[in-house]
Amino acid sequence: MKRSIWSSLKWLYPGMRVKRWLLLVPVGTFSIIVGVALLANVAVIDYLDAIGRFALSQFGINLRQPATLISVSVVSISFGLALIFVSIRQVIRSIISVVSPSAQDKLADVIFQNRYLAQGRRIVVVGGGTGLSTMLRGLKQYTSNIVAIVTVTDDGGSSGVLHRELGMLPPGDIRNCIVALADEEPLMTELLQYRFNGGTGTLQGHSFGNLLIAAMTNITGDFERAVKETSNILAIRGRVLPSTIENVQIHAELADGTLADGETNIVESGQPVKHIFLTPADVRPLDEAIHAIKLADAIVIGPGSVYTSIIPNLLVKGIADAIAESDAVKIFVCNVMTQPGETDGFTASEHVCAVANHVDKKIFNYVLVNRQVPRLDLLDKYREKGAELVLPDIDKIREMGYRAVIGDFMSETDVVRHDPKRLADAIIRLMY
Repeated sequence: MKRSIWSSLKWLYPGMRVKRWLLLVPVGTFSIIVGVALLANVAVIDYLDAIGRFALSQFGINLRQPATLISVSVVSISFGLALIFVSIRQVIRSIISVVSPSAQDKLADVIFQNRYLAQGRRIVVVGGGTGLSTMLRGLKQYTSNIVAIVTVTDDGGSSGVLHRELGMLPPGDIRNCIVALADEEPLMTELLQYRFNGGTGTLQGHSFGNLLIAAMTNITGDFERAVKETSNILAIRGRVLPSTIENVQIHAELADGTLADGETNIVESGQPVKHIFLTPADVRPLDEAIHAIKLADAIVIGPGSVYTSIIPNLLVKGIADAIAESDAVKIFVCNVMTQPGETDGFTASEHVCAVANHVDKKIFNYVLVNRQVPRLDLLDKYREKGAELVLPDIDKIREMGYRAVIGDFMSETDVVRHDPKRLADAIIRLMY
């Protein structure tokens, strides 16, 4: 108790820059009391009579006239309230300037994010890759109650190297989602996405964010906790969870009957995919992921690589069942472009079929399909890489028993992908 009292007295130390503003509070309070007393016509009090005589002699203001009395009272009360408001605001700014200097010029935004958005609807998104992180950038403007359930089967690039050399789960898709949910701090975002290129050393090809998660995993001894701590560093709006924390590998049965092991081999096989499966087949989900699905107001599946980012999450034991049993609004977001090596020539309905064929229950009711056509030069650019615009065959989707929601969900930039705001707007409309 004594320690608490002594700690509180530190507010009065020189250089704290709060005493001057705290002193304005009693001044403002006194002004309000005077105004209320005048307004209530408490003129019997001697000091108020003295104030009345002084005002009449010096300024010609007769406080015995009702209209004048009301005006002076209102001014006094307003002045007092203004003093209290300014003093409290300056005390808060003085504290914020020390605790979080970057937030002092956007205090209202910080309060909005931490209060208003914290009351937003609960949204669970399932997938991985660039498509999922793009959507998260839009959704975080509406709510901070977002849980991203992300695949951990990536075996290429920096993630694959860290998985093989350190035995940790691939962090790439999780890193992208963490960055997408972070408050807009351009330098920190650029730092986490920075990739070491141009050299021949051991860091070649690694992103700093992946290395940070790897280091955090070694420090904490646990990948799940490492993801949480990395999320705390960036103060993200929501949570990012791996669909499982067990080592798992993805396999594909191809159209010619052969098997492809691992995401990289599946994409590079050049054969259409017939079926996807995991080893071990009974891999367990993260308990937090199942709990988030049960509490969700909306569950969004995709966008992302259908066979290597979306379906692997649904094959984790219990996740598809939990989604099917949920009363939430359940939405599948169809990709804008086909993906070479995975969905060559796929229409929107074929994307839906690919997911539906891997689960034995209906896990979504709505299908968001883009109808917007990009510029011809962009289409030509993507055709050179083997990608085509996904045709919105919504009649077939409706025949399958789903409600197709068609709209202009594409961004109008130098890349063809979903627009974060348009996509988030469509999802929020469906929720309400």
